[in-house]
Amino acid sequence: MGQTGLVLVGGVVKAHGIRGEICIKSHADSPSLFGSVPALYLRDGDKPPRSFAVRSWREHKGFVLLVLKGVADRDQAEALRGFEVLVREEDLPELDEGEHYLYQMLGCRVILEDGTDVGVLETFFETAGQDTWVIVNEAGTEILLPAVPEFVLDVDLDAEVIVVDPPEGLLDLYLNPEPPKKKPVRQPCAKTGAKTS
Repeated sequence: MGQTGLVLVGGVVKAHGIRGEICIKSHADSPSLFGSVPALYLRDGDKPPRSFAVRSWREHKGFVLLVLKGVADRDQAEALRGFEVLVREEDLPELDEGEHYLYQMLGCRVILEDGTDVGVLETFFETAGQDTWVIVNEAGTEILLPAVPEFVLDVDLDAEVIVVDPPEGLLDLYLNPEPPKKKPVRQPCAKTGAKTS
């Protein structure tokens, strides 16, 4: 089977235990996705994906633990570390109102609440157990936004627009990276009223 029609839903973090369980960082809102698809596809870089039936799944400390048919011990599970986890697009379950798959949001315009344009959601990656969005503005600057509910206010796939409220100072960090030229040097003990220019 070719690469088309496959959707990235997670990544293999590591082996878990000694019975072939693998630990997955899921991009899906609901981990029950892993129990509802007939097969998962694991892909190592540019190599063709391999199909696996899911024997069982469970949640564990923010990750999903999977037992796959044909992966019976820790060595086999460890060999899958770093693989992408994909499913066929037609196998994806219907989402509830207000839920979206990350792949559907790629290419959407990202704006602030007041309508200010931030850029386009180009891709995403995982850091410290959460997804980080890579937003690219018109100047080609990459802005990294933690994709957590308090920063992502609204997703309108029909309009292809995502409304965000990034943490204070985040956009300045990327858009104005040069520090001010005249920065007063902090003197820890000198508390005088005189200002140095």
